[in-house]
Amino acid sequence: RTLEAGILPHRDFKAREKARRRERKALSKRSAEQASTAKRLFVLNFRGDIRASAVIALREEITALLTMARPEDEVVLRLENAGGLVHDHGLAASQLARIRSRGIPLTVAVDKIAASGGYMMACVGTRIIAAPFAVLGSIGVLIELPNFHRLLDTHGIDFELLKGGEYKRKLTLFGENTAEDRVRMQQEVDETHALFKDFVREHRPQLDMSAVATGEHWYGRRALNLALCDELRTSDDYLLAASREAELYELVYVAKKPVVRKLADIMGDLADTALRRRLTMAV
Repeated sequence: RTLEAGILPHRDFKAREKARRRERKALSKRSAEQASTAKRLFVLNFRGDIRASAVIALREEITALLTMARPEDEVVLRLENAGGLVHDHGLAASQLARIRSRGIPLTVAVDKIAASGGYMMACVGTRIIAAPFAVLGSIGVLIELPNFHRLLDTHGIDFELLKGGEYKRKLTLFGENTAEDRVRMQQEVDETHALFKDFVREHRPQLDMSAVATGEHWYGRRALNLALCDELRTSDDYLLAASREAELYELVYVAKKPVVRKLADIMGDLADTALRRRLTMAV
């Protein structure tokens, strides 16, 4: 409306305003039966980190929408996730599977990245749309850690590790890792990778796992050729088109902070501000 007011002649702008008012009145007169049968599209947002900490809100949002959503409705998840810990992202993917199990269409929109654990979540979708340069794939498992054994040994520092169970701990940060430890850890990595591939294959059987489960990632256009996504499109364009036929609702779960926590946050902000001022004066 702001753009129209600035661009259109005053007479044309007033005519559009009148047309909009008539349209609003017509919509308000729609019968309750018509309103209840209109398609509804529920929009969720997930911005991931290594611990998939946004799953705390996601599970609440999904529980809420499942009380209202019908098979003729749709859920759109706008996903941005580069992956992280297996069990955390596995839980996030399982939350999305709750939507699929109710027979509700789930569209996953990837504008930037859905890799590794992020793609584990994306593959649950009924369909995946991606921006042309979005990153998808990275169906692989990685474990890496430094080892300080030689450094400690050089300085005469001993490291003791007691285990109850032969494989309670494989590779360590400070002890001397053996060839057997490495073999056992590699077996665990391979087992996890196999589970990852089975999960993706279950939800996207059209994928050639030998081609896509190498740990590599691809940009949108190449990902489309590999069937990692179904369409090249931004979430903005998809939702704009959907708004012509469906009622859109964005769900956001916000946890209320206790008063003590709010006061602590305020005091922390004040302390940070005071510190920045002192540093500025010192400089």
